Amino acid sequence: MDYTRNACGRVWLIGGTRESGELAIALARAELPCTVTVTTEAARSLYPSAPTLRVIVGRLDADKLAEFLQQQQIVAVLDASHPYAVEISRMAIASATEGQIPYLRYERPSVDSQMGSRSLMLLDSFDTLLAGDYLYQQRVLLTVGYRPLSLFRLWQDRSSLFARILPSATAIDAALAAGFKPERLIALRPPIPPDLEKALWQHWKISLVVTKASGVAGGEDVKRALAAELGIPLIIIARPNVSYPQQTSELSATLEFCRCYLFSGLVPEI
Repeated sequence: MDYTRNACGRVWLIGGTRESGELAIALARAELPCTVTVTTEAARSLYPSAPTLRVIVGRLDADKLAEFLQQQQIVAVLDASHPYAVEISRMAIASATEGQIPYLRYERPSVDSQMGSRSLMLLDSFDTLLAGDYLYQQRVLLTVGYRPLSLFRLWQDRSSLFARILPSATAIDAALAAGFKPERLIALRPPIPPDLEKALWQHWKISLVVTKASGVAGGEDVKRALAAELGIPLIIIARPNVSYPQQTSELSATLEFCRCYLFSGLVPEI
C-alpha cells in the first residue's frame, strides 16, 4: 500500500536523541509519513533514508512554528527530544494545543531509583547543587552535557572540575569558555562502555560524579553501578518538570498513535 498517498498528513518527530532515531526507523518501516527536526547536521546520521521520511536541520523559532506545522501538513506531534530539552517540548505543546494537533511524548524509561542507592544523591536542580557545598575541594567529573557548564565557572577555584562532552566544536568551545582546562576535558559520544567509564574515573582520580537522570540511553545505569562498585558518590540532577499532555515509553503505542491520526482519525488509547 502507498501510505504516503493515503495519509492525511505527516507526523512531526522532534528528534536529536538515539530514541528518536529508533522511532524514525520504525516509522519508515511502517511507511508512516514523518518529518524529523534536529538542531545539528551531526544528528542527521541518526535517521534512515526513506521515501516517507524528511529530516530538517536547524532550530525552530516559536514565531514560525505555526507556519512550519502548516507547511509540513502536520497532523500529530511525536516528541522524542532529550528529557532536558524542555524549551522545544514546551513550545511544541503550546503550538499543538493552539492548533488542536494531538501530541505524544515518547520518554526514555527512568532507571530503577534503588539501583546504586548507597552511593547516590538525587537533587532537584543545578541551582540546588551549586548553592550547597557538594563540590567543595572535590575532584568532580561532570557528565551533564555542555550547556550547563557555564554554571560551574565560579567553582573552578574551589574544586577540580573535569567534564565529558560531545566531540563537537560547540561543546568544546562552551567548556573552554566556562574555564575548563583542555587536559580536564574528554570528548566522547555515548554510549560509553563500562570499562572505559571506569578507567576514566580512575585515571582522573575522581571523588564525585555529577550526571543527569538521562535513563539507560544516557548511561545512567552504568554510572550508578560504577559509583556503587568504586564507592564514589554520584549526584543525579532530576529531570525538569514538564506537564506532557500524554506520554509513553512503548513503541507499539507510539506507532498506533501515529497510524490513528495519519489514516483513521481515531483517538488511540495511550
